[in-house]
Amino acid sequence: MAKNSTPDFVLRPFEGLPGETDWVALREVVPSASAPARTTKELGARDVLVVTVLPAGWAALHRQDGTILLALQTIAGSGDTSRDLAAALLEAIEAEPGTSIELGELPGPGPRLQDVLDLSVPFDVTVHDDFSFWLDPSTDVTPDLKASLDQASESIVPTVKLSSVESAYWCSMSREFLRWAWPVGEEALIDAISRLHAKRESGLGGGKFVGAFRSSGLLVPVWELPRGTEAADVEEPAKELKAKLDAALAVTEPLDANERRARAGIVSRQVTLR
Repeated sequence: MAKNSTPDFVLRPFEGLPGETDWVALREVVPSASAPARTTKELGARDVLVVTVLPAGWAALHRQDGTILLALQTIAGSGDTSRDLAAALLEAIEAEPGTSIELGELPGPGPRLQDVLDLSVPFDVTVHDDFSFWLDPSTDVTPDLKASLDQASESIVPTVKLSSVESAYWCSMSREFLRWAWPVGEEALIDAISRLHAKRESGLGGGKFVGAFRSSGLLVPVWELPRGTEAADVEEPAKELKAKLDAALAVTEPLDANERRARAGIVSRQVTLR
């Protein structure tokens, strides 16, 4: 393979990692969150903090205290996001403490996250309401630094991760929404939602299904919730809807005419991210 060639396109770059759906959610729809990871023993079993975003669009940061931070919300340059992130992570590990890693030339073929991370470490997400995780805990937070952090945090959309189901995130913008990443194939999930939609059973907590993001080979369906709905209000409805969707996913018969019409409307409301 040519030295300057880039990795082949990978539809589901996070497949095989613990918490694939949360990797997708943190990359696309969660503004401020972190989750622990660890490199393999061959790479020193280094603790890594996977985060949504870093200052100035950095791809990674070797913090002054030795902590390695890897940002998901960067622009993937090649056809394999996992390879791009692994390249940034390896560069950060080799860098001196206090060094930020910026996006540079596209990486050639090489190890992916699935190769460099210990896959036994759970991907346990913590959602934040600020970006204080950027800082070494021993950092002296001056008034100017605090003002800078506060300014950055003003852009954060209030977000809560549900505990009753996997990878579902309540958020409050002009209205309240639930954005929920699913670990099944796109076509199968669209069919399942279509079956419920045709029966007027695709709503959640009094709200309605409004469309889906397509990202990293998975779908992130979105529900618009009644105004004022809090995250706790949709914990039980989300469990109930998951049971319905699981049942719909198990159906093997072709869609009927009503379900096909519902599907056509759903497909027209998808948005592809990156």
